[in-house]
Amino acid sequence: MRAAAALLMLLTLAGCGTVRVEPPVPQGEAVAACAKLATLLPETLDGDERSPSEPESPYVAVWGSGAIALRCGVPRPARMAPTDQLQEIGGVGWFADPDRPTLFTAVTDPAYIEVTVGGEHVAAEVLADLSKPIAQVSAQPG
Repeated sequence: MRAAAALLMLLTLAGCGTVRVEPPVPQGEAVAACAKLATLLPETLDGDERSPSEPESPYVAVWGSGAIALRCGVPRPARMAPTDQLQEIGGVGWFADPDRPTLFTAVTDPAYIEVTVGGEHVAAEVLADLSKPIAQVSAQPG
């Protein structure tokens, strides 16, 4: 899975048009949560429009040229320890990967949601905007 996360860091290599992002394979309740989240995500995020991703997946969302990418239903971050503090934004706990300053994971009941924020984007603003739909999904009963 670390390879999939590293792939997100290479999104800009795709250039204009479709961005290549390896889709996760959610399990159990995460499948329904991720499907619902896909319907709630904004068309515009921090000034960037939604872009197509390859392969197409309901578990992936990309904005702009790939500087912002979301993958729903990823495994628990390997670097996340039980004692790690999560940053709460909009009612959602976010884990910031200490080795990758552009990689954040929303820790919710039904699914882990990985977000890469790069380029000129301010992570706190992007995560605040994404916390709204993520909180709606995490509030849903299984």
